[in-house]
Amino acid sequence: MKYVFAGDRDVSVHVLRFMINEGYPPEALIVSGINKASHAKELIELSRLPEDKILQGKEFASEGGLRLLQNLSPDYIIGIHFPYLISGEVLNIPKVGFLNLHPAYLPYNRGWHTPSWAIIDETPIGATLHFMVEQLDAGDIIYQCQLHPTPADTANTLYQKLKKLEFEIFKKAWPQLVTLNPERSEQDLEAGTSHKRKDLFQPSIQELHLRESYELDSLMRKLRGLTTNDLSEAAYFLKDGKKYQVQVQIIEVDDV
Repeated sequence: MKYVFAGDRDVSVHVLRFMINEGYPPEALIVSGINKASHAKELIELSRLPEDKILQGKEFASEGGLRLLQNLSPDYIIGIHFPYLISGEVLNIPKVGFLNLHPAYLPYNRGWHTPSWAIIDETPIGATLHFMVEQLDAGDIIYQCQLHPTPADTANTLYQKLKKLEFEIFKKAWPQLVTLNPERSEQDLEAGTSHKRKDLFQPSIQELHLRESYELDSLMRKLRGLTTNDLSEAAYFLKDGKKYQVQVQIIEVDDV
């Protein structure tokens, strides 16, 4: 099995290390650009690839990057939290397909901010390994598993759980991948949900009005869903010309 690895975040390091330990080092590596990368250095060191087999940022879509990928003729390109849109030209390079590991229970929450929307909208959440197509997160599913949040989960704590689940489902799907003929099932896109990045940043989602009445369950879901590791995604209210951001911490206790 020949593959090119495209990734970022800590889960991508775990997946790449697992594949190498299984005896399958990558033919080439694609990492995020400096302005987006969180774990590019770790991935580069782990891959032990020469510089001419490493593409950074959007180099994979350049003339030289495309030529490298085409010449390698990989069976897969495996994307793990790789934060770039992929063109059809790149998607068509691998013989079997371009795979993506997504922190959502597809077809629900295709796109961005999956833990937030799962909490706010009360939609199913989990992790899915699937084929990529030009429509975002719409390709055939190889393997997925659902996760059930607790009332104490925020989007941030749920995201940490989802990354662990992603790694587990990748390992479970691994025997299928090495056959070069993994099972695949089509998504029912009409039954699912999809969100763009900008959807979370609407005043109708983030802004709280101090003199407005809220159903407590709905308010708690909003506050939990908007508690992430990024304050720009937090709920907020305005008072006396100032903006106040709100995040929550919920602690489960044994005593009732």
